[in-house]
Amino acid sequence: MDRLIEKIKLIANDAGLRKRILFVFAALVLFRVFAAIPIPGVDTARLAEFFSNNQFFGLLNIFSGGGLSNMSIVMLGVAPYITGSIIMQLMTVVSPRLKALYHEEGEAGKRRFIQYSRLLTVPLALIQGFGLLILLARQGILLGGLGSFDTIINLAVIVAGSVLLMWLGELMSEFGIGNGVSLIIFAGIVSAIPSVLQQTLFTFSIAQMPVYLGFLLAAVAIVAGVIAVTEAERPIPVTYAKRVRGNKVYGGVSTYLPLRLNQAGVIPIIFALSLLLFPQMIVNFFVGAENQIVNTVAGMILAVLQNPIFSSLLYFVLVFFFTYFYTAVTFDPEAIATNLQKSGAFIPGVRPGHTTTLYIARIVTRITFVGALFLGIVAVLPLIMKSITGIAAFSIGGTALLIVVSVVLDLVKKVDAQVAMREY
Repeated sequence: MDRLIEKIKLIANDAGLRKRILFVFAALVLFRVFAAIPIPGVDTARLAEFFSNNQFFGLLNIFSGGGLSNMSIVMLGVAPYITGSIIMQLMTVVSPRLKALYHEEGEAGKRRFIQYSRLLTVPLALIQGFGLLILLARQGILLGGLGSFDTIINLAVIVAGSVLLMWLGELMSEFGIGNGVSLIIFAGIVSAIPSVLQQTLFTFSIAQMPVYLGFLLAAVAIVAGVIAVTEAERPIPVTYAKRVRGNKVYGGVSTYLPLRLNQAGVIPIIFALSLLLFPQMIVNFFVGAENQIVNTVAGMILAVLQNPIFSSLLYFVLVFFFTYFYTAVTFDPEAIATNLQKSGAFIPGVRPGHTTTLYIARIVTRITFVGALFLGIVAVLPLIMKSITGIAAFSIGGTALLIVVSVVLDLVKKVDAQVAMREY
């Protein structure tokens, strides 16, 4: 407790860190204001009924930061930006030019790469926004239907809202603290807690007590597991060579290189969910179409995508894949080996240079397997609980809990790093 109080005092006394935290807070408040402004012509009663009966849109609502549940001007949230980022990252595998741009051209190359992701956000927001409007009009939620002028205005507002949130997220990452996109999703989840608790109290019954206790135990296990895996490290011993300058001897110090068990953090969960939901959103556009063949095919595809066993297996595979993929994109063993060699450091028993690169890469591959396996199991656990109990809120609540815990841990680490840097 004393350590926590001391840390709070350090944050309060540090003007730079205080400004960063206040900037994030102000940006999130602005986001919540936008999320409370609905687009015109929405039947709120039918909207609430639609969301209560649709698990898919409940999950999609997580990515919108809660903006989709009341058809706000930021109803798509950061989903188009996340989808655009995934597409660009995957393109580095098939395009040598994009791979070189991201990995070999330094900060200028990465800035251009991110700019491509931003540009891709606009057409994706147009597609997703138009599809949502069609679907909601079919459900009778849009009072004015799909009149040409109203549709153009609403679509322009939705796309502008997505671009605005993308910009707000990047501002938080640059001038605030933590990952701005993750913080937007986090804020949307946290803002929904009061209404979820209220709904739980109103619908609570003694007969469901074992089910709620089971969910509570699973939630505690998820929190404990995520913390354990996030904090776990694989230390690699490192020794600095002795150097004699005049009468003084430098180096000869032994330390270690900490490799995190889960290098990717919460990003694989967000990427996997986004990729899992995007095809369902596209297929939903065609369900209820006037053409009977299109309607039948769309219904069959949607039934497969929403099958509990298939969706859980696909979710697990996507989380596992993106854990490895994102680690490979962000973690560069060759750069670490080069820096060790330049600083006169080496791993005992391993030759400097290419051999060190292979050694570090081999260890990262092994520990990432454990992290990816755990993250995949934890991700599908709420879906399994939903299949057993039949309560759809478990799948949504479990996924939200996983994101919240991961974002909080990442934020605490970033704050600790800022505090430590200013102490020295």
